[in-house]
Amino acid sequence: MSDTLYLVVPCYNEEEALPETSKRLLEKLTKMQEKDLVSKDSRILFVNDGSKDKTWSIIEKLHESNKLFCGLNLSRNKGHQNALLAGLMTAKELADMTISLDADLQDDIDVIDKFVEEYYAGSDVVYGVRSSRKTDTFFKRTTALGFYKFMTKLGVDVVYNHADYRLMSKRALEGLSQFKEVNLFLRGIVPLIGYRHTVVEYERHERIAGESKYPLKKML
Repeated sequence: MSDTLYLVVPCYNEEEALPETSKRLLEKLTKMQEKDLVSKDSRILFVNDGSKDKTWSIIEKLHESNKLFCGLNLSRNKGHQNALLAGLMTAKELADMTISLDADLQDDIDVIDKFVEEYYAGSDVVYGVRSSRKTDTFFKRTTALGFYKFMTKLGVDVVYNHADYRLMSKRALEGLSQFKEVNLFLRGIVPLIGYRHTVVEYERHERIAGESKYPLKKML
């Protein structure tokens, strides 16, 4: 008997990306269900983070067309980390495991199968780690690596080249729910939960549509 997976996808003004993103994720989830890698109760959960465009109406239409899609609509824009946490805490009550990923699909969804295989092998957390940063600009690459080094010196147990592309089991999500942080930094919190974890490497792609939600000001 396979376990239930929820793909948790925070969305902020993603009307351009959602049509293609939903298509690819549906194909991926359907194939995994056909192989009995995940249960028929598995779903794709889009979290609308107070978008100002047609993101939520698109999510509603996706749900009407196929019940594998579901949505969570936040009352206002609360930021990526809060939107992600809201999705994870909602999915915690419905799934055996979750995988969080961004709506732009820069994270390679072909490794989702490997995430789930590591879960069945006993891992409660599976980190998606970029194998290289060749698609980044020199500025982005340099500042990102500098950020990880700085956080490490501050004593933060952070996984290099890992963003928020990860699998978490229900047990790990229960552990996460016990943290009462206000200024969320999930990449720093998740390693504190404990339990068995592993890493799956992947190559990051270009954004499929729309614009980055992290311009220089937000990154700083």
